[in-house]
Amino acid sequence: MNIGEVAKVSGINSKMVRHYESIGLIPKAFRAESGYRVYSESDAHILRFVKKARNLGFPLQDIKKLVSLWRNKSRASSQVKTLAMLHLKNMETKIQELQAMVSTLKHLTKHCHGDHRPDCPILTGLED
Repeated sequence: MNIGEVAKVSGINSKMVRHYESIGLIPKAFRAESGYRVYSESDAHILRFVKKARNLGFPLQDIKKLVSLWRNKSRASSQVKTLAMLHLKNMETKIQELQAMVSTLKHLTKHCHGDHRPDCPILTGLED
């Protein structure tokens, strides 16, 4: 497959395919005599794996580890679970932080009259 074809079947655009190759997330593509990259079905499979991991919010460094673990059939599943549990904990922390932000903004906007008066609890809240 050429880069356009592997991009289409994996759902990852050509620019990202080249990027993932440059950072070692996927193996370097075979080069045809013409110099064009040639990708295999295995490369497309890895790219689909990467896309799913990205959709779950895994950072690239963790995806590198996941790809390595996925390709290593002698690894223990505990290694994968540990990585996933750490990511889950980080996501839950971010959710709590976002919920606190939403609560603060709701409180501030509720107490702002939003009229012609210059006093504004939102600005006062940001000032504190």
